[in-house]
Amino acid sequence: MTTETLFRIHLVLGYVAWLLCFGTYVWPWLRLMDGRDAHRAIATLHSFRFFGLVFILPGVVSPDLPAGFAVFAAWGDFATGVLAMLALLTVRIRTLFWLFVVAFNLAGTVDLVVDYYDAIQVGLPAHAEWLGSTYAIPVIYVPLLMITHVSAFYFLARSRLGADVAAPAGAG
Repeated sequence: MTTETLFRIHLVLGYVAWLLCFGTYVWPWLRLMDGRDAHRAIATLHSFRFFGLVFILPGVVSPDLPAGFAVFAAWGDFATGVLAMLALLTVRIRTLFWLFVVAFNLAGTVDLVVDYYDAIQVGLPAHAEWLGSTYAIPVIYVPLLMITHVSAFYFLARSRLGADVAAPAGAG
């Protein structure tokens, strides 16, 4: 079996396993929370994305890992992690909290989508050895990050829809 095939199997099964786990344990728990607390839980997970800087740490990944992939992935993760931490730090300042929630989810989603695109462009699935010890990040960690971003957007849309529905009812 080729490296590319194994990488793709790992990636797909990473999503399947996390969707099963998330759907069984995390999603029911998040849905019971108010929106702010659900977003705080998601931000807490994403606050660890500073770890993405490991892609540019010499000796951890192969020197053959293309800089075009590694640099954007590292700094995109770092920026998302900082924005998530800022959301957590501003939870009592409503406007700032929601601004940072939207910001880290947008930045994080764009980061992951661009990373997928860049990985395909540089042939990363066929050269997974370039990732070295960071191999687990795209196949185990990234699926959970993407799933929680989608969930966060769902909660943002749900709260916005709830506000739109409640406003006319309360206006009368």
